[in-house]
Amino acid sequence: MKRNKQIDIKGALVLSSIFHFLYSCARACILPFLTLYLRYLGLTPSMTGLLMSTKHLISLVWSPLASFLSKHYNKRRAVITGSLVCSAGAALIVLLIPSTGVETLTSHCNISHLSVSPTEELSDYVHVVGSEMPTTHTTIVSQSAAHESSPTETTSDTMSSAVSMSKATTYTLQLQHSNNVTTLQLQHSNNVTTLQLQHSNNVTTQWSQVNVSVANHSIGGERNGLESHHGASNTSPTVRRVSRSAEKEKQREKDEARLEFLGNLKVMDVQHQLFFMLLIVVSIWELMAAPLEWTVDDGLYEYLDFVDASDRYGSTGVWGLLGAVCGVSGAGLLVSHLDCLIGSHTPRSAVHFYSYAAVTTLAVPVVAFLPLYLNKKRSRSTGLFKALQLVRGDLRALLCAATTFLMGLAGSAVDDFLLWQMQDHGSSELHMGLSLAVALLSRAAFPLLSGRVSKLLSPGRVLLVGTACLALQCLYYSFLWGPWAAIPVQVLSCFSSGALWWAVQVQCEDVATPGTERSVRRVYQALSLDLGAGLGSMAGGFVVHRFGVSVLFRGVAVILLLWCLFLPLLQWKAPRQRRINYSRLLAADTSEVSESESEQERDWLEKAMEDDEQ
Repeated sequence: MKRNKQIDIKGALVLSSIFHFLYSCARACILPFLTLYLRYLGLTPSMTGLLMSTKHLISLVWSPLASFLSKHYNKRRAVITGSLVCSAGAALIVLLIPSTGVETLTSHCNISHLSVSPTEELSDYVHVVGSEMPTTHTTIVSQSAAHESSPTETTSDTMSSAVSMSKATTYTLQLQHSNNVTTLQLQHSNNVTTLQLQHSNNVTTQWSQVNVSVANHSIGGERNGLESHHGASNTSPTVRRVSRSAEKEKQREKDEARLEFLGNLKVMDVQHQLFFMLLIVVSIWELMAAPLEWTVDDGLYEYLDFVDASDRYGSTGVWGLLGAVCGVSGAGLLVSHLDCLIGSHTPRSAVHFYSYAAVTTLAVPVVAFLPLYLNKKRSRSTGLFKALQLVRGDLRALLCAATTFLMGLAGSAVDDFLLWQMQDHGSSELHMGLSLAVALLSRAAFPLLSGRVSKLLSPGRVLLVGTACLALQCLYYSFLWGPWAAIPVQVLSCFSSGALWWAVQVQCEDVATPGTERSVRRVYQALSLDLGAGLGSMAGGFVVHRFGVSVLFRGVAVILLLWCLFLPLLQWKAPRQRRINYSRLLAADTSEVSESESEQERDWLEKAMEDDEQ
């Protein structure tokens, strides 16, 4: 960039604000509702927590590394464009992964015509295949038992249903699971056929063996005729050759599958197959999306710093929050007005992914006009490692870091499982979207109150208030009673989120040396939004799986309240060390202060410089 080139700072900020608005809107269309979609697919809470934890930890490692590489090779614009396109494509790949069963959809969506009981499945299928006794009996076993049992099942349950084979004949089917043993009874009049089977790791082989055994059994008064029929079939040479070739072909396919990774997945049960497929796709998605935010921020900040307008860098953050409000409320409103299924089999939750891809695509043309600048003269010593050293060397900064870590841990529990709690109490996507929108608006409104808050409370006290507000929110979430119950308490997000990051910003200014303000801020963000959120998602998933969502929220509230008790004592013991930010002093507009005030500031600056030299 040449110095004599005309620079439009206002236009650059407008373009950057538009991009942040669109990208935040796209993320808000899907990320708050992602765990709901994972629940629909059939993942357990622990699997959901592990998946979200992996996503946060990938962002923790890959975001700074990708930002450094894009700057080193001067490929920021290409990285941003590729990240947008590839992340939109990766999100759509998630829709190709099927759920574990129809019951995951019907549990929270009123589509009773899709819910089929075991008796209906059996009777419907029997009417289709006709009244041929051996074939019908074989098909009943493979369909019902494969659907109702799994190799690792240890509980005992019994299913009994009457199956109508024809107008004049009625059979009674009983299926019992107990301690890895399946017992099947098919009764007609006074004749009962009983079969017991020990579970194995291969469900397909298990039930094919059952089919052969049942096919060789006789039922009722047709025992002799059926045995003679099967005996004639088994003695046929053609049938033997076909059977042997089919068995060899199946064995060859199984051997080839075991040599591949996906073949190994087939050995697992359906739920673990689903988990590992989602883990792969979500990891790729995060690898594509993680570099974008840091790369855009670096380019914009260096552009504004080049034209001595870095003080206007933070104005784009408000537009990001407003975009998130539009995205989360719009997506919730749209999905809530759709039927449970779009077309024949697509769930309405897929609209979140389509919305994300569409809005992300809208942001691609804006990238071509983004103000990006590469400052090759910027010293590398003002990076993250120096910021870590600054935070580690100040006790109050360490307390602030510990607080942000706990807030990230608690925030991930809220982000991952609050919508589960709302869904269990009858909330639709409309209630969820409005609730999250109120929280974001409250957070965006805090800058309007920051002036008064700074006069009443110190940054340390603001940290305490923010932690207490989040604890009250979590405690409130554990006692929800209706669809709209979560909305009123979201107003506290003004302090639990907005005030917290304002206090972190003040702490960054206190501890940072010239040129390291953004790096120190990123250290706090990584501790909260990536490391804390990753560990919180993992722990929260296991707690929900074991005890439930309400217990998770109450446990988080107790931890935060305990920290509120210890934090003031630790802050009182910690000395306050304020570093002199010379760049802020030099950037001050001297025309707005009187001559006496300028002399006082000059005297204060000279005294501070003398103290530093000593």
